[in-house]
Amino acid sequence: MSHQQSAHSGTPVRRAGVLHATGAWCARHFVIVIVLWIAALVALQAVQHAYGGDYSDNFSVPGTPSQEGLDVLEKHAPSAGGYSSQVVVRDADKPLSGLSSQMSTVVGSLQKLPGVLSAQNPLTAPSSSSGGGPDVGPLSTDGKTAYITVRFAEQPSGLGSGYLDGVDSAVQPLRSAGAEVEYGGSLGELARPEANDRVSEAIGFGVAVLVLLIGFGSLLAALLPLITALICVVCGLGLLGLLAAATTFATVSPTLATMIGLGVGIDYALFLVTRHRQNLMDGRDPVSAAGAATATSGRAVLLSGCTVIIALCGLWVSGIGFIGKLGVAAAVTVVTAVLGALTLVPAMLGLIGRHIDRIHVRKPVAEVEPGPAPGAPAAARHRAWQAPRHGAEQGPRPVPGPGPQSGPQSGPLPTTHGTWHRYAQRVERRPWWFLAGGVVALAVLAFPLFSIQLGHIGDGADPKSFTDRRAYDLMSSAFGPGSNGPLTLVIDQSDVPQDDRSAVQSQAGKSLSKVPDAAFITPLTATSDGDVLTATAYSVAAPQDERTTSLVNHLSDDVLPDAVSGTAAKTYVTGTTAAQVDFLDIVSSRLPLIIAVVVGLAFLVILAVFRGLLVAVKAALLNVLSIAASYGVVVAVFQWGWGGPALGVSGDVPIESYVPMMMFAIVFGLSMDYEIFLLTRIHEAWLATNDPKASVAHALEITARVITCAALIMVSVFAAFLISDNIVVKMLGLGLAVSVLIDATVVRLLLVPAVMTLLGRAAWWTPRWLDRILPHIDAEGSAADGTKAAGNRRA
Repeated sequence: MSHQQSAHSGTPVRRAGVLHATGAWCARHFVIVIVLWIAALVALQAVQHAYGGDYSDNFSVPGTPSQEGLDVLEKHAPSAGGYSSQVVVRDADKPLSGLSSQMSTVVGSLQKLPGVLSAQNPLTAPSSSSGGGPDVGPLSTDGKTAYITVRFAEQPSGLGSGYLDGVDSAVQPLRSAGAEVEYGGSLGELARPEANDRVSEAIGFGVAVLVLLIGFGSLLAALLPLITALICVVCGLGLLGLLAAATTFATVSPTLATMIGLGVGIDYALFLVTRHRQNLMDGRDPVSAAGAATATSGRAVLLSGCTVIIALCGLWVSGIGFIGKLGVAAAVTVVTAVLGALTLVPAMLGLIGRHIDRIHVRKPVAEVEPGPAPGAPAAARHRAWQAPRHGAEQGPRPVPGPGPQSGPQSGPLPTTHGTWHRYAQRVERRPWWFLAGGVVALAVLAFPLFSIQLGHIGDGADPKSFTDRRAYDLMSSAFGPGSNGPLTLVIDQSDVPQDDRSAVQSQAGKSLSKVPDAAFITPLTATSDGDVLTATAYSVAAPQDERTTSLVNHLSDDVLPDAVSGTAAKTYVTGTTAAQVDFLDIVSSRLPLIIAVVVGLAFLVILAVFRGLLVAVKAALLNVLSIAASYGVVVAVFQWGWGGPALGVSGDVPIESYVPMMMFAIVFGLSMDYEIFLLTRIHEAWLATNDPKASVAHALEITARVITCAALIMVSVFAAFLISDNIVVKMLGLGLAVSVLIDATVVRLLLVPAVMTLLGRAAWWTPRWLDRILPHIDAEGSAADGTKAAGNRRA
């Protein structure tokens, strides 16, 4: 980078960096930038509506026993394979035998639908009750409830909502005859009303406006982050729709992308607007102020955004495409949020100029609220310390060391006597008390985590307005809860000699006669080619119950292998419930790897930015503790049922298997925003004064308002999704909201200041050998803003 000589001191100074030049250019040419963003928004939406793809939960996990068993069935008995769903029929007034003609017509019509492999008539199929076992269908003992098992070549939930028109037409004869017809399983999921997140977004936006108005007083400063975040999110969703045309994304992907995009988009814009307004108060012109804000807070935004994206992309370590694509979906809107913060926000600031505080509801403030200190106002004293850092002709900073420092930036920090200053002084005087209080709070919140039960949320937790919930209740009442998740047992005897196959069937039948937690297992039957034996097992419990999970594992690992021991036969347990258990096993085994990768990457980022080994260790450990606390809250609300009914959740439900993995990657990335924002100011003050305790107090004082407002906004955005009908979205919304709240209060206001005060100078220590191999990353862009950042003390 080229240098120039100061006219006053002759000190070489770096020219403005790329971010400074970008921000200033965007502010100066705001019309071009704003028009380009609006054009991109319109073009992306138009192209997405024309060529964009649909979202579907039609995915599989290759290599799992359930998938291998499904492949065997598709090869030897296509009509017995595929993906099954139930069409449940109930007539409360009379037995269904009086509707035999209508039932035959409906079954025939269902079989003719595209993608249907087979449909079973419950009135002609053998009933379990006739064999002396428990009544698990397909026709109830009283003859008033039955279910048609329909097998599809692909997951019905991925067939598109238009497919339901054909299903509704097929079952119309039964409904016309007065019978109730409901759709269960994945067919019922397809029939769920389309999620409408507009209300959640409106609630989040409304709370954000109130928070910004109360926190900073200016109407334009409150609206600007919201407008830019909305534009960025809409552009991101357009890109996601185009990606969905090339590959399959889960139905929750756009909701997740909206949730994350709005949260980070508002926060990133808020950081820049706050710094810009402080620059205006310091006497800069709007273009220079926007350039400086982009070079400083914008660089922190760039670093934070990259950290979030890295954490989300770390989900690919799971080896499950479904989870990795969820990370990609969220990362898309994070990318557009970062781009918007670095270009659209400066352009909007250039458009507003010096009028950003013209319309206000209270006296506008930026980073520091003036207190009743004698002499100059707090903001003026803050500007006096900041002025040398902003000057384009200021020489290099002094390197903090054990002795007194010379130069204009050495010496005590400006002091104020506002609320946050008094709080910071309390933390400085009693760090051990604040540390203990924070640790105890996190420990209490994290306690429920020790009883976490991962699983799949069944249809029984859905609202009763959903057809799959009504089908679930009808099935449970007539045939028991296990009827909602039948297990298909597969014995592949292709390699078994013909003479030995009867013995295999007899031996396996005896082994399956008495299996714990199995309500009923149908007799083994051979496929038409005689190479495969199949049976259906029903659990005594609901599909999401722990006993059902244990039954699947017991059948797969013990009962079936023992039943064919000494032969060349291979055994599998397949079906939707078995696939969910296999998915759970994979996620549980790979969650520690995800945690290790994400924590390791975040540790390296903090270490490279701040050159402090203990600072990086502290950041990683505290983030893990805060996430554990948020896990505990989610377990208490959903699994223990503490507040679940108030959120529209019926009964106690397990924690969806992939939610902890998603939460960890998202929250760990988002928490780095506040971590970098606070540590940057601590590091900045430390370099200026060489006073570790004063630097912590000063940084806490000038960032507390921004962090508090940013956290309240993100919490409101996430919490607004609690009104969603999708329980996984509710779970993610609560988990993310609680995580941000804990991170911005207990961690940032209690633990970080206390730990940094106790560590003192040791926080910034880095071994010389480690410093030499680490890349140099300037988080706040001080060099790009006209000054050189000096190194810290090292061993």
